[in-house]
Amino acid sequence: MVSNEFSGMISTIRDQTSWNRKGFQFKVQRNGYCSIIPFACLIVFSILVIVLIVQQRSTTFKVNGGDAKINALAGGAAQTETSGVVDSGNVSSQQLLDELFAPGHDKGSCLSRYEAILFRKPSSHKPSPYLLSKLRNYESLHNLCGPYTEAYNKTLEQLKTGRKVSTTDCNYVVYTPLSGLGNRMLTIASAFLYALLTNRVLLVEFGSEIAGLFCEPFQQTTWLLPRDFPLRNQFDNFSQEYPHTYGNMLKSRIIITAVTSPPPPFLYIYLAYNIDRYDGLFYCDQNQDQLGKVPWLVIKSNQYFVPSLFLVPSFKQELSKLFPDEETVFHHLGRYLFQPSNEAWGLITRFYRAYLSKADETIGIQVRVFDTKATPFQTVMDQILSCTLKEKLLPEVLDVVQNSAASLSNNQGLKAVLVTSLYSEYYEHIKGMYWTKPTVSGEVIGVYQPSHEEHEIYGNNMHSMKAWTEIYLLSMSNVLITSSWSTFGYVAQSLGGLKPWMLYRPLNGTTADPPCVQAMSMEPCFHFPPSYGCKADVYIGPGAIVPHVKHCEDVKWGLKLVKDH
Repeated sequence: MVSNEFSGMISTIRDQTSWNRKGFQFKVQRNGYCSIIPFACLIVFSILVIVLIVQQRSTTFKVNGGDAKINALAGGAAQTETSGVVDSGNVSSQQLLDELFAPGHDKGSCLSRYEAILFRKPSSHKPSPYLLSKLRNYESLHNLCGPYTEAYNKTLEQLKTGRKVSTTDCNYVVYTPLSGLGNRMLTIASAFLYALLTNRVLLVEFGSEIAGLFCEPFQQTTWLLPRDFPLRNQFDNFSQEYPHTYGNMLKSRIIITAVTSPPPPFLYIYLAYNIDRYDGLFYCDQNQDQLGKVPWLVIKSNQYFVPSLFLVPSFKQELSKLFPDEETVFHHLGRYLFQPSNEAWGLITRFYRAYLSKADETIGIQVRVFDTKATPFQTVMDQILSCTLKEKLLPEVLDVVQNSAASLSNNQGLKAVLVTSLYSEYYEHIKGMYWTKPTVSGEVIGVYQPSHEEHEIYGNNMHSMKAWTEIYLLSMSNVLITSSWSTFGYVAQSLGGLKPWMLYRPLNGTTADPPCVQAMSMEPCFHFPPSYGCKADVYIGPGAIVPHVKHCEDVKWGLKLVKDH
C-alpha cells in the first residue's frame, strides 16, 4: 500500500508538470516558473523520492549474531529480510536463533522456528561454537541411526534376539514419560545432553497427552520412538521396584561393575525422585564405562539431572567446551529441542497479539499451589503482593481515588501482567486491584490469564497444550515471578533466559519472610540428586559441590548450575 505522503507527492508532481515527447522536456506550470529539464532527471528524481520516503518510514533492528534484519514498516506487519535463505521465502533460522538450527528446515511444518524472533527479543546468551558443531554432528548421527534406517533395524534385531548381530555405530537412549509437562521437558533435555556426551541417539516416548505440542527438532527423520518398539509393552512395569533396573541388578549382583562380561542388549535406568544408592551409581565413572557398552539404555525420570552430569569426572572437559557459561544449558538445549507446533504457536501468538503486544513491559506471575488446604488463597496472595511491591516489580495503588488526577502527569506507561495458575482467584484479585484504583506511578496495568483448569489433568492433550502455551508466554516476559519447586516455572525462566523472583513456599499457612528471592541463575533445580558417593555404602549428603554447582534457592538439598565467575 502506498503511504499518504507518497500519494500526495506523486499527485503534486503530476499536477505541476507537463512534458513534451518530442523534446523529452517538461515544463513547470503551476508555480509560474518555466524551465527545461531533461526527462531522465525526472526519472532519477522520482526514484530518489521513493527511496527517501521508504528509508524515512522504516525502522531497522539488527538481529543478534547475523545479517538478518527486521523492518517494521509504518502501518504494516513486521517483515524479515536476510542475505541467506534456506528455501524460497524462508528466513535462515541459524541467523535468527544464534545458529542453533541448521539451515534447510521446512518453514510450513514449524512456523515458530522462523517467527519466534518477531515476538521475543534475541537471546543475549550465545551458544559456543563447539556446541553448534556438536549439534550438527548429532544431527548427522540421528539421520544415520534414526527409526527405520538400516542401522536402526540392525540394532533392533539385536534387541529382539538378545545376541549381537553385527557391529554398528548406533547406540540409543530412550526416554519414557513420568509426571507432568514441565518434568518431562526437563528430563528430555537431560537425556539429550547425556546422548551428546555419550554419542547416542535420543528417542522419546511422549504419550498421548503431549503428542503434537512440539515440532520435530531434526530434519528428515523423527525423534519419536516407533510404536512397534519391542520393549514398549514393558514400560508400564518400569518403576523403582522393577527387578531389572540397572540399580536393582547391581544390588542383586546380577551385574558386577568390576567383572568384564558381554554387555546386555539393553538396560533400564531409573533416575526419578526416589532413587536409592544403587540407582545413583549411574553418575559414577566406572559405571559409565560399563554402560557405554550397552546399545540400548531406557531412562525413566522426572528430574533435571544435568547438574550431576557436571560432577562426573569423565564428562567435565567436554561439558566445559559445550557450555563455557554453565547456566545456559537448558536455555540452549530447550530452545533447540522444544519449538511450539503450529497448533501451539497459533494459541501463543493470538494471545500475545490480543493482550500483550502493546505493553511497554510484561510481568509474568506463575502460581503453583501444591496443597490448597495447607496454603490458603489469602496467604499466597499476600505473598505475591509483598514480593511485587517490595521489589518494585509492580506499582502501588492509591487508596483515595480522587488522587488519581495527580498520578496522570507522572507516567502513562502500560504494563501487562500475565498470570498463570490452575485457579482464577489470583488473576481476579490482581485485576480488581488495578482496575478499581489508580497506581501511584500513573502507569496503567492490564492483567490477563489464558486459562484456569482448576486441577492438573494427566493424560489430556488439550490440558498439556494450554500448559505449553502458558509456559512459552511466561518465557516472553521481561520480569518473571515463579513458585518454588515448580518445574513449570523452571522451564519458562530457562527458555526466556530470565532470573526469576522465586516465591518461597509458605510454612504452616503463614506468608514467608522475605516473600521471595531472585534466582542466582536461570537454570532449573535438580530436586533429588544422589545422596551417596560412587562407593554405594558411603553417604556424602546431597552431592559434592563445585564452583558452578550450588544448592538451589527453593530446595535446600537440590542442585543447580550457576555461572562460574
